[in-house]
Amino acid sequence: MKFLLVICAVGFLAGCTPSTKTINPETSQTNTATEALNETPDATNNKPSSEKIQVATFAGGCFWCVEAPFEKMDGVISAVSGYAGGISKTTSYRKVASGETKHIESVQVTYDSSKVSYNDLLKVFWKNIDPTDKGGQFVDRGHQYSTAVFFHNEQQKADTEKSIQYINSKKYFTKPVVTDVRPYTFFIDAEDYHQDYYKKNIVTAAKYKLYRSGSGRDQFINKYWKGKALEF
Repeated sequence: MKFLLVICAVGFLAGCTPSTKTINPETSQTNTATEALNETPDATNNKPSSEKIQVATFAGGCFWCVEAPFEKMDGVISAVSGYAGGISKTTSYRKVASGETKHIESVQVTYDSSKVSYNDLLKVFWKNIDPTDKGGQFVDRGHQYSTAVFFHNEQQKADTEKSIQYINSKKYFTKPVVTDVRPYTFFIDAEDYHQDYYKKNIVTAAKYKLYRSGSGRDQFINKYWKGKALEF
C-alpha cells in the first residue's frame, strides 16, 4: 500500500522495485545486536560496556516511520527495519507486504541502557503509532502492518503491560489499546534499500516525506499528542 501511495505522489522520481531476495536470520537477524554486544569499554571512544547494551523489538506499521524516531534518540545505537512474529525464518518484503506470511513489519532497537531506558523507548513507540487499531496502521491495512511489542525478557513484558494499563487508565485515546504483547522469537533484517529510508538519499527522503504526510500518521499524532507529555 505504501508503495502505491508514494508512486502516485512522486511518479517523477526514480523508484526502487521491491526485492524478492530472502534473508537468512541465522546470519542477518542478529548482526546489529551481536556487534553491539561485543563492544567493550574503551577510554578513548567511550564505547558502552556489553552489559549496558540491550535490545528491544517493536512493530508499529510501516517500518520506515518507526525506525526514524528511534534513531533520533540519544542512547540508541541502531534501529533496524525488518520482520518479526512469523513462522518461517526466511522471507522477503514482497511476501510480507502481500499478506502471505505471518510476519509483521518491525524495528529492532539496540540501545545503551545507561543513556536511555526501555520505558523511554516505549514512550516514543506509543506516541508514534495508533495502538487502538487492530487492523493495521493508518493507510496500510492488514496483519503485516499491525502493532506489537515483542518482549525479550520478563522485565520488558512487565514494563510494557504496565504502560498499557497506564495509557488506558488515563484515557489518552477514545478506545483501549489493542497492541499485542508477544514473546520475541527471531528477527529478520529487511532488505538493504529499506534501511534508513527516510535519509538514505534525496529520492528516498522525498518519497518518505510524501508517503508519511499522506498516510495519516502525523495527523493522528498531532491530534492526540500535540503539546502533551507521556509519563509512566
